[in-house]
Amino acid sequence: MRVLVGGGTGFVGTALTQLLKAKGHEVTLVSRKPGPGRITWDELASSGLPSCDAAVNLAGENILNPLRRWNEAFQKEVLRSRLETTQTLANAIANAPQPPKAWIIVTGVAYYQPSLTAKYDEDSPGGDFDFFSNLVTKWEAAAKIPGDSTRQVVVRSGVVLGRGGGAIGHMLLPFRLGLGGPIGSGHQFFPWIHIGDLAGILTHALETSRVHGILNGVAPASTTTNAEFARALGAALGRPAFIPVPTSVVQAIFGRERAIMLLEGQKVVPRRTLASGYRYSFPELGTALKEVVAS
Repeated sequence: MRVLVGGGTGFVGTALTQLLKAKGHEVTLVSRKPGPGRITWDELASSGLPSCDAAVNLAGENILNPLRRWNEAFQKEVLRSRLETTQTLANAIANAPQPPKAWIIVTGVAYYQPSLTAKYDEDSPGGDFDFFSNLVTKWEAAAKIPGDSTRQVVVRSGVVLGRGGGAIGHMLLPFRLGLGGPIGSGHQFFPWIHIGDLAGILTHALETSRVHGILNGVAPASTTTNAEFARALGAALGRPAFIPVPTSVVQAIFGRERAIMLLEGQKVVPRRTLASGYRYSFPELGTALKEVVAS
C-alpha cells in the first residue's frame, strides 16, 4: 500500500511511518521542508495528490507547548495548523482523478465534555462547549469529502504515551526526582494511549476495509484518574509520586483556558475501536508505562 502521511515527521508520525514500513507499505511524507520521500504542503496544494492508496493527516501545532503563551495569536496558529492542512489534503483527495481508498485524520477526545461521572463512547455527543471541543468539530468537518469513493476514518486520540516525546517528555524529570504527583485535584479522568497502539489503530484502519467513521484512540483501561496515573508512573520509575501540582500553578503556566486540558478530563472508552477487531499491545497502564520509561 502507498500511504501519504501529513505531519509524518512528528512524534506520532514517526511511529506510524516506522510501523507502516515494517509491514511493507510505501510511505511518502507531506511536510514543510522538501527532502527524499517527501512532498511539501505547497506542492500538494499546487500539483494535487500524488498517486497513493491512502492518506493520513497528523499535522498540528503542539497545543500544550509550555514555551508558548496561550494568546490569540497562538490560538489562531493552533487552528490554522490543523484546519488548513486537513482542508488541503481533503481538497486534493476530492479532486484526484484516482482518489485513495482510505482517508484518516487524528483529532482528540477534547470533543467530549469533561465530567467526573459521564462515560463517553464514539456515539456520544460533544463538540460544542469550549475552544478545544469546537476545534475538534471544525477539524473533523474540514476532513469531510463528498461521495463514498474514499473510506473516511477519524481517530479521537487521548494523551499519547511514548518514549522520546509527547506528554511523558515533560513529566519524566520531576517524577525521576521524586517530585511528581497528581495535577490539581487528581480526580479528573486521564484518557491515555500508548504510541504503539495509536500507530497500530491507524494501521489497522488503513488495512481494514470495513473500518469507517469515528474511533476513540484510547486504551481499554484508560478510565484512569490523574492521581492513579501519577501513582502508576511513580511505580514504573520506582519513585514516590505524591506531591501535587496546584491548580494555580498549572493555570499560571498554561493559561486558564488551556489548563482545562490538564485539570479536567473525560472518561472515554474505545467501543467501536474494539468492535473493529483491533487488538491492543498495551491495554493496561502499568505495562504501557514500564515500556515507556525503560532505558
